[in-house]
Amino acid sequence: MFGSLVFLLAQVTWVNLPPAGSLPTGVTHDTYFSSSMGHDVGYLIYLPPGYASEATSRYPVIYNLHGAGGNELHGSLAAQILDEGITAKRWPPMLMVMPNGGKNSYYKDSADGKTMGETTIIRELIPHIDKTYRTVAARAGRAIEGFSMGGRGSTRLAMKFPEMFISLFNQAGNVYPISEMYNLAKPDEYPNNYLGKDKARYIDNDSYLLLAKNIGQIKGKMRIQIACGTKDDGHLPTVRRYHEALVKAGVDHTYWEMEDLAHEQNKMLERYRPVWFDYHAESFRRAGLR
Repeated sequence: MFGSLVFLLAQVTWVNLPPAGSLPTGVTHDTYFSSSMGHDVGYLIYLPPGYASEATSRYPVIYNLHGAGGNELHGSLAAQILDEGITAKRWPPMLMVMPNGGKNSYYKDSADGKTMGETTIIRELIPHIDKTYRTVAARAGRAIEGFSMGGRGSTRLAMKFPEMFISLFNQAGNVYPISEMYNLAKPDEYPNNYLGKDKARYIDNDSYLLLAKNIGQIKGKMRIQIACGTKDDGHLPTVRRYHEALVKAGVDHTYWEMEDLAHEQNKMLERYRPVWFDYHAESFRRAGLR
């Protein structure tokens, strides 16, 4: 899989228009210009009921990152579940943004500068959302989450930029010690074919090292939830390792394994549909938002 990464990146379509009538209630498609990559990038955004009529209200935002091979059109079921819960008053109104992070960027910037998976989310999309929509444009008003590659990416971004996020939900996302994978003898294998020859880039993208580096901004200041299926053999080992690293670091968090689930996003969402956004909603509440 890793050996084919360069080919997959070359095939990225950065703006994907949804078929007519395919988007859930409250969800629209839009684009922003990525200065780092020199082209438009698409995203979906969910706006809750009352957003248009309550012109002075500001809202917290969940950034929902897609998995490998995906794009901005991935999050329809999650948006539908969020809308149902807000409408039923289980959760307070909030926005959800579904970015396009590239097929296999793992939300990192490539050494060649062609795929800026981190920069386009942190430096371009989030400022665009805060400028364009009535958000709570502060740490207290931002959560980040994702499934698989999105869980892996959201975890690393939260560890690297903890001052930006109050809540993290890793949904079956591998958390690799990427610095240990640095190997110039294997230039055609991931991550060496993506991050290049400078070892500093690997250290700067290692979630475990970032946890240690930024522990003062994480411990007691960011709520972290991790979930993975008990049959998800490809992801459970590193998810457990990350959980153990948090325990060792004394970082309070929520960790749970979903019985008899493999790497199955929709089954995960459907099984826990009534409570899926409880964690972020509680994070926003504890941060003083209502």
